Amino acid sequence: MIQLLYSVLFAEGGLILLLLVKTPLRKLAIMGLDRVKRGRGPVMVKTIAGTVFAVLSSSVYSMVKIQKRSFDAGMVTPTDQVLMGRHLLEASLMGFSLFLSLIIDRLHHYMRELRVMRKSLEAAKKQNRGFEDGKGGASDDLKAMEEEVSGLKGKIKQLESVVMAREKEAKTAEANAEALKKQSEDLLLEYDRLQEDNQNLRNQLQSIDRRLSRSDSRKNT
Repeated sequence: MIQLLYSVLFAEGGLILLLLVKTPLRKLAIMGLDRVKRGRGPVMVKTIAGTVFAVLSSSVYSMVKIQKRSFDAGMVTPTDQVLMGRHLLEASLMGFSLFLSLIIDRLHHYMRELRVMRKSLEAAKKQNRGFEDGKGGASDDLKAMEEEVSGLKGKIKQLESVVMAREKEAKTAEANAEALKKQSEDLLLEYDRLQEDNQNLRNQLQSIDRRLSRSDSRKNT
């Protein structure tokens, strides 16, 4: 068990060294980690890590149990000392192994992100170069477009002035229409009043004619 843990630690330390030092083997190490993290690889890694953590917990529990037993007995037997040292070494190796595996995972993650960022940066540089190369040839087109835009702006200003003039004329016509409407209403009212006065005068004339005819008839009799 201890020899296996030492082998795992040496393997993890060597892998970390490959990831940190720029050598041709680093690409192979990154490719191997990429394959491990695909498919069922993450499940297997989590299963192994869970098993190691369970064994680590068991070793810690055994150390606590031995320490409690020695405390109750008031002395430490040679057997307990050997078992305590063995469990402590195993727990230390397993804990350090889990810590190194976490470091390897983070290193691989950051190196992969760095590789993606470098590719994006290179693509952006190429695009910028292409834009700068095509910028000189497109200057004439830009000038023509600017002239066309300036011409369109002039036409837009003219149209805006025409629209403003039409709006003023429409407002003036609307005001005149309101005045004519009010004037026509006043004329209708005046016509109705005059018609009423005419009717009153007719009635008065008829009453006068009746009185005159009555007076004439009395004189004749």
